[in-house]
Order: sequence, then C-alpha cells, then structure tokens
Amino acid sequence: METQPTVSREQWLDARLDLLAAEKDLTRHGDRVAQLRRRLPWVEVHKPYDFDGPSGRVSLGDLFGGCRQLLVQHFMLGPDWKEGCKSCSFMADHVDGMRVHLAQRDTEFVAVSRAPFDQIERFRRRMGWGFPWVSSHGSSFNYDFGVSFTPEQVARGSLHYNYGEWPLSGEEWPGVSVFHRDETGRVFHTYSTYGRGVEVMMGAYRMLDLTPLGRGEREDTRNKMEWVRHHDRYEAAPNPQPSRVEPTGDAAGRVARR
Repeated sequence: METQPTVSREQWLDARLDLLAAEKDLTRHGDRVAQLRRRLPWVEVHKPYDFDGPSGRVSLGDLFGGCRQLLVQHFMLGPDWKEGCKSCSFMADHVDGMRVHLAQRDTEFVAVSRAPFDQIERFRRRMGWGFPWVSSHGSSFNYDFGVSFTPEQVARGSLHYNYGEWPLSGEEWPGVSVFHRDETGRVFHTYSTYGRGVEVMMGAYRMLDLTPLGRGEREDTRNKMEWVRHHDRYEAAPNPQPSRVEPTGDAAGRVARR
C-alpha cells in the first residue's frame, strides 16, 4: 500500500473539505440519475411466467405478496451447478436485514434462479438466508431478461448483455430487475441493471470504499471479485485480533449460537 503523507489536523481538514465538495457533487448527481430512472417508461409484462417456490407454482404477480413493487435479484445458479455464484452470494448476504425496511416502502424482494427449486433450497439453507427464492426452471424468464444464455449464444464468444456486446461467454450472468403491479393486477417491467450496476446490493463495498485500503482488488483482471468467497468458506482474517468491544445481552447470545 502506498502511504499518504502525515499532516496536521488543520491541513487534514482543508483536504477533507475539498473531498467533501466532490462527494456532494457525486451525491447530487446520483439524485439526478435516480430521478431520471424513475421517469423511465414502463413495459407491460404479458407473458405468463411461472415459478417453483415453497408452496408450488406461482406467477410473477404472486411474487409481489401484498406490495406494489418487486425487486428481483437474478441469482446465478444454473440447473447443473453444485452451488450458487460467489459474487451473487455476496450480494444476497446483504438482503435479509433490509427486507423489513423495503416492505415499509411497499417493496418486496425475491431472488430468481434457473436451477430447480430443490437445488435452490439446499443452497439457501446452507447459507442461512431467509428471503424468498424461486426457480424459473423450464421458463424463459431468465433468457427474456438477459441473464441466461443458450449454448449457441455462448459458443459465439460474446454475449448481448448489459445493453451491448459483452466480450465474454458464460451461461449465467447477474442482474437486478424491478417490477410494478397496479391496482388491477397488471405487471410492468420498469428497470433492469447489469454488470457493475448490481453493486447497488453490495453495501460492504460502500463501506470498504471509505477505508484507505479500499476494496483491495487487482486492476489487471476482469474478475475484480476474485477475493470473494461464500461466507462459510472464508479462512480466518490475517492477523486476527479480538475486539475490545464485546457483544452484550441478546447480541452476545446470537454470537454464541452461531
């Protein structure tokens, strides 16, 4: 790591105020982009998509529960895969804690994969996740929303992904899609994002971006997330030291039960 110069508190504050101005510009630009996103036209979904879930076959409309908005994580787990994608799992690790807050804004979250439901459920139990996760196996849902590709498409050596030509191959790629259901039950596709757009789910990335070491990812590789593991596959952190702040009360109980 290249160390930064050490300065007085007054000099640090001057530099911090310069950075704050740039951060405020970024925040305001993000607000403007979010406003443009909300102004996107919608496409009504006419195709009757069906999914396998814990209660059997359900429709796309059923996935909303009692909400008007639906966030879908296109989770990379193919029909013959032994486990889900590590990066998609990193994304999914952030979900359970935010679902109660999403519900307050009339929004449900569901993960969708092409693997059969039994295969999904085994992996979900292993990871300890509680969010709903259904299978689109036998449906064209993943293909229609640009996250799964046929063997013929893969054989071309490039894919039409993220609204353009993608110079890689692979049968599954990540994405996040948004849907709205009106009072008559009609469902509309309002937004999808792919590639680095899925970082919207990676809160840990945003926290790492605040630190001097940052994400610590290599610049000379396309697979920036090569360090990521399933959360039950990480080795101990280097030079681990016990925290001086120990959990108490109910938090201590939860840690002890893990």
